[in-house]
Amino acid sequence: MALYPSLYQINTRVWLRELANTLGRPATLADIPDAFLDQVAAQGFDYVWFLGLWQTGQAGREVSLSHPEWLKEFQATLPDFTEADVSGSPFAVTGYTLHRDFGREADLFSLKKRLRARGLKLLVDFVPNHTAPDHPWVEKHPEFYVQGSEADLEREPHNYRQVKTGRGSLILAYGRDPYFPGWPDTFQLNYRHPALREAMTQVLLKLAEVADGVRCDMAMLVLPEVFQRTWGERSLPADGLAPVDEPFWPEATGKVKTQNSQFIFMAEVYWDLEWELMQQGFDYCYDKKLYDRLLAQDAAAVRSHLWADLAYQNKLARFLENHDEPRAAHDFPQPVHQAAAVVTYFTPGLRFFHEGQLEGRRVKVSMHLGRRPEEAIDPILEEFYSKLLACLKRSEVRDGRWQLLEIHPAWEGNHSWDRFLAFAWEGEAHQRLLIAVNYGPSQGQCHVAWPFVDMKGKKVALKDLMHEARYEWEGDALLYRGLYVDLPSWGFHVFAW
Repeated sequence: MALYPSLYQINTRVWLRELANTLGRPATLADIPDAFLDQVAAQGFDYVWFLGLWQTGQAGREVSLSHPEWLKEFQATLPDFTEADVSGSPFAVTGYTLHRDFGREADLFSLKKRLRARGLKLLVDFVPNHTAPDHPWVEKHPEFYVQGSEADLEREPHNYRQVKTGRGSLILAYGRDPYFPGWPDTFQLNYRHPALREAMTQVLLKLAEVADGVRCDMAMLVLPEVFQRTWGERSLPADGLAPVDEPFWPEATGKVKTQNSQFIFMAEVYWDLEWELMQQGFDYCYDKKLYDRLLAQDAAAVRSHLWADLAYQNKLARFLENHDEPRAAHDFPQPVHQAAAVVTYFTPGLRFFHEGQLEGRRVKVSMHLGRRPEEAIDPILEEFYSKLLACLKRSEVRDGRWQLLEIHPAWEGNHSWDRFLAFAWEGEAHQRLLIAVNYGPSQGQCHVAWPFVDMKGKKVALKDLMHEARYEWEGDALLYRGLYVDLPSWGFHVFAW
């Protein structure tokens, strides 16, 4: 596996529904064409994340159908919306077995085998914070959940619900984070309960046999300081057992990696808790900070972020969109989109792409829906991403050494240099790239510090891999003054030589 791999995320239910439309019958994992897997491998991806594989239940779907705000979103997304389009959230899991709509368990193992034959690995979901309301544990192990009182239910009806369990009628908390109301199609797991922690560890050990990695939904919510800030005394085990306040992740990830050393953990994480989760066993953590700064069109803030130590940056998952964020083609005007993609994917870490991104899809689809609207392919973005993925397949970008380059004014009084970002990649046998981006709304100029000292006395012929342009420079001039760059707004070079 490359030092800096790439990941392709697929919304399984929506994608299979579109495949079913072409087949004229329901589609399962067994129907995924080999030609599609060949294409994903040829594009240079290493991991494929099939989102939403696990079994969900009727209770979650009923909540999805009855939630007024969600229904408004569904109708805005699909003008011809019907109730049949609602599948329920894939994060309201009733069990970590393949959803009955997607085939048999054997089909999942067969898919993993087909991926492996093409050098691809399978990533699946793990939802640590909560389960669906109709998960078997609600009936058999209600002690696994955070429980509330009559006073809690009366004061916060949006965060609690009374439910029948095998131990009588109880008030259970909805899953949530500390800043928003609860998710009413879930119940909150109690990570201070020792038996729940062991049960969730066993789920992870099972997933390590099924897949090559997990994406952990809202992984920071089970950190002790976050969990106790959210739930306080309500999280004391209701059956009187001594609460556990040690972090869950180090022990769980350690046990899984003992069983499968190549298994990877990717965290959805916010609130500056990325480094903490990296120390607790996560191989990659979402880099929402880079995304937000690119969206704000703040080049100086992006540069500041990219000065971080490589030990940290190497474990960041860099993305321009995912199922939680708006489509990049919607929120980034096209020239900005391309510049932001060059910045995002030519930095170190895991390169994270979302199905539909490469074709310029613009409509974000709710996780509760099983269908999306038809959209035309954007030929400009499709061509751009084709060239970008070809660059990302180069060995120096997958396994080489990266550095952020210093930027200097092109001349005194020219302040446009502060909008520029530049990186260099170097691999074996002097395989090298230099990337320069004018991440700003007007023409700009700068000098990029030249990082390769062995150019003294030589001519340097630069080829822009994204634009087919060629330039020649004297190596001595590059070493003395740097590479002079003059680019239009949101312009970029990806130079090889």
